[in-house]
Amino acid sequence: MPPLTPYQQLEQEFRRFAALRGAANMLRWDAAVMMPRDAADVRGDQLAALETECHGILVSPRVARLIERADANAQGLEDWQRANLREMRRERDRAIATPAVLIARLARASARAEARWVEARSANDYAILAPHLEEVMTLVRDRSGLVGAALGLEPYDALVDECSPGLRTTEIEPLFRSLARRLPALIQRAIHAQPAVPLVPAGRFSVSRQRQLAIEILRSLGFALEHGRFDASERPFTGGVRGDVRITARFDATDPLCGLFAVLHEAGHALYDQGLPVAWRGQPVGRDRGVAMQEGQSSLLERVIGRSAPFVAWLAPLLRRGYNVSGEHWESAALLQRLTRVHRGLIRVDADELTYLVHVMLRCALERRLLAGELRVADLPEAWNAEVEARLAIRPRDDRAGVLQDVHWAIGAFGYFPCSALGALLAAQLHEALRRALPTLDQDLEAGRFEDLVGWLRTEIYQHGAQLSFDELVRSATGRPLSATPWLRYVDSKYLG
Repeated sequence: MPPLTPYQQLEQEFRRFAALRGAANMLRWDAAVMMPRDAADVRGDQLAALETECHGILVSPRVARLIERADANAQGLEDWQRANLREMRRERDRAIATPAVLIARLARASARAEARWVEARSANDYAILAPHLEEVMTLVRDRSGLVGAALGLEPYDALVDECSPGLRTTEIEPLFRSLARRLPALIQRAIHAQPAVPLVPAGRFSVSRQRQLAIEILRSLGFALEHGRFDASERPFTGGVRGDVRITARFDATDPLCGLFAVLHEAGHALYDQGLPVAWRGQPVGRDRGVAMQEGQSSLLERVIGRSAPFVAWLAPLLRRGYNVSGEHWESAALLQRLTRVHRGLIRVDADELTYLVHVMLRCALERRLLAGELRVADLPEAWNAEVEARLAIRPRDDRAGVLQDVHWAIGAFGYFPCSALGALLAAQLHEALRRALPTLDQDLEAGRFEDLVGWLRTEIYQHGAQLSFDELVRSATGRPLSATPWLRYVDSKYLG
């Protein structure tokens, strides 16, 4: 048997790296779903050990030598292998910029902070989280500075680039400015144009029935439960690894729709994860193309598709049967009215399509101030409340409805929110391309036929993994670079047309 080439040896190294990183992802899933509350320090040590091992692989002299040798012979590689080599180098360059001790400290600190976030949210007391968030913030600030200096990026761009490779604030800020100019008037006009009192189903709805409905919807969409799980947690998220994709949800017995639409959101992530190329599993090129692309899939399914008249026409009889209810509140027209109601609310994940981007942009503003040291962690609740009041003319009544509603900063996920906003814009642009490609889309949705929809996404997005850049993938799927124009066109037609 001939000796392995440098590139083949690299694939072996990164397969081991992916296995260790996958184990860490499973531990994080367990921490959010099943772990005893007081086990956070133990879990932090476990994660620190795994992250240190992963870091050690990336910064090893052996991997550095293999990358150089593989680069020298790249002409003999297939296109996907050259892209894989590019992603390997990217991983290595970021790792070299970050000391192993900082990686371990951040893993421990974020594990503790996540557990304290759950406790603080339950107690409605930011003070429980504050010292742990302060520690995470300090470590994130240190890491972003080191990585930014090594890669020639501003610290905040270093965080954004980690979430969505290649994205920069110079591309994001013009989109935000365009939205900021239009959103206040759009929100005001949409609120005035809609009926004053939307029909809201009332009563109590068992969590077990909501869960059964969610599973039925997941199966209809094509989520393969034989290669995944569906569980309850304090926060909805998608985790796991390729081949074992895990969705979590939080149901409310007084709200028959909120939990189900959170599941739709997570299904967008999970279908993407399950649709990634099997042949590239365990390699950097076999991963998704970052947070913005992921959020494009979830926003498309939850908001654009899920809150469309054809989809709600399919969903309405499922709800009536699943909850054993009837009446005008449960007809598709009334449900659609509720699902597309625009209102200035406090909770991001429950926000309508128009105010959602306001929520996201205020978080972007706050985290940039935190990173720059212009805003102290201790002062975050008041700064949060002031931003919400200035942008949405409402004020959080308590910490749970304010600064404690999101876990992202507690787990060190700074730079996520601007990518999330781009995902919302991308969803509208993908929808335009979908409608061009699938003229029978509305009829398919109303009949509960999702094969062509998911098949188009698999062909245009999923199968490419990380082979293409974000911009290349957007252009390939939609025929143009990402723009705010399709989203503005979409919401204008939906809410004001």
